[in-house]
Amino acid sequence: MGLPNSDELKGKLNQAKGVVKERVGRATGDENLQGEGLDDQAGGAFQAGVGEVRRKAGDALTDLGKKLRK
Repeated sequence: MGLPNSDELKGKLNQAKGVVKERVGRATGDENLQGEGLDDQAGGAFQAGVGEVRRKAGDALTDLGKKLRK
């Protein structure tokens, strides 16, 4: 398994930012901030998922290349 790429890392960061926004929004009764937090979490999860797919595809191509060289 390769190291996380920038999309995965940015996605995880956006998810964490979303959790903070959601909790602050919930604590202060700010429904807009809470909604922004949920949106950030969803967008971050999508971005991290795209990054994971890219990483796994790259790992698979690397493995295939190694097998073909043998």
